Amino acid sequence: MSQPFLLFHVSDLHFGYEDRKALDWFAQEVADVQPDGVICTGDLTMRGTAREFAAARKWLEGLGVPTLVEPGNHDMPYYYNPLGRLLRPYRHYEALRLAVSQDLDFAEVEVVSLRTISRAQLRLNQSKGKVKQSALDRALARLAQHAEKPLRLVACHHPLVEADTHATASTRGGKRALAALARAGADAVLSGHVHDAFDKTVEIDGYAIRMIGAGTLSERVRTTAPSYNRLSWSSQTGLAVEPRSLS
Repeated sequence: MSQPFLLFHVSDLHFGYEDRKALDWFAQEVADVQPDGVICTGDLTMRGTAREFAAARKWLEGLGVPTLVEPGNHDMPYYYNPLGRLLRPYRHYEALRLAVSQDLDFAEVEVVSLRTISRAQLRLNQSKGKVKQSALDRALARLAQHAEKPLRLVACHHPLVEADTHATASTRGGKRALAALARAGADAVLSGHVHDAFDKTVEIDGYAIRMIGAGTLSERVRTTAPSYNRLSWSSQTGLAVEPRSLS
């Protein structure tokens, strides 16, 4: 039997407040195992500065395997730069994405992006998630384009509904988006933001869909040590998730 398809799912690197030991550990794991790809579900930086993005880019380029990056709420200019946040919120992120990120488009596996961040919301806590209809439509179109693939994953920063973790996402439009993705045949939604791993199956509108969260490789840990997820898949065994923590 052939080897299972393998993806590493990591999140919340928070360069500027990174844990260098955890980053080195993960990079060594990638070098030793050589997964088919790495998915990073946002918060590459702490305050969205050019210096932090440069450090994140250097580290991501050093992984040496196909990598998909998503933006997180910390990847926009921080609140002390309101004009930058409103007028050019994704300038540094887009430069990094063009340099290091690529579509994870394999013969039997497709990873679809879904943006859950917004430059401004009508609530005090701007760190929480929001799914715009335009972002959801793009993800649904991509799922439809690859309907023949047996494993279809969606990658975003915020959990679309709460996953019983210490931190919350409070994602506006998240339940609606999760239902639409489930109806479209997505197998799982990968996310970060809450800094603790989780794996939860949600029943919604008569469909089942998994929500899989990765921890953090930063010093901003919550209830668990720095960690990432190994996702392995084969047509015989399906999708298996193994959280791995830095001891």
